[in-house]
Amino acid sequence: MIFIKDVFFIKSATKLEQSPIYDHETVEIAILGRSNVGKSSTINSLVNRKELAKSSNTPGKTKLINFFNVKLQQRLKNGEETIDEVREFVLVDLPGIGYAKVSKDQQGDWENKLLYFIEKRDNIKHFIYLIDARHPDLELDRGVISYLKTINKNLILIYTKLDKLSNREIGDLKNRKNANFYISNESRKGIDEVREYIFNNLPIFISEIS
Repeated sequence: MIFIKDVFFIKSATKLEQSPIYDHETVEIAILGRSNVGKSSTINSLVNRKELAKSSNTPGKTKLINFFNVKLQQRLKNGEETIDEVREFVLVDLPGIGYAKVSKDQQGDWENKLLYFIEKRDNIKHFIYLIDARHPDLELDRGVISYLKTINKNLILIYTKLDKLSNREIGDLKNRKNANFYISNESRKGIDEVREYIFNNLPIFISEIS
């Protein structure tokens, strides 16, 4: 099982130029989705913290890009020794898409800044895109997913709010075979699998023998 060794907030930014600077080997994983998809809850579940990421009272209004440092740990047995393997990444929390109560000009300006950030931020190696399991066929989601597929990054699709569906609806959803993971932040179902996938796709940071 993969555990959280450490997690902390780095900084917030509104544009690319305000983002933290580090070496090119640092892996960023960006997470985004429609407003109200449960992005903050998913982040808190993944890093096992109750309030690391906070939801806005007005969906879509927050336009900050938030950066968090995350260290994942796996404990392995090697004969008499125990090895703690640690892997590290920066989680980039991108603003929710849609529903912002601002003018079309303001919304368009922010979307252009976000697209510029996504395309120019070289440290981003993976995108996690969240989809509300209750609304799997929204045009907005299809458009964003199509766009992300044009970028040369690994795309991870996750259906959220699985607890809102019946067993039959969950079965129908999984039969679509168009997502990597299906999760519930209420029951934590699927969270361990996402965490393990992330861990296995990161370079080794350090191994400690105890």
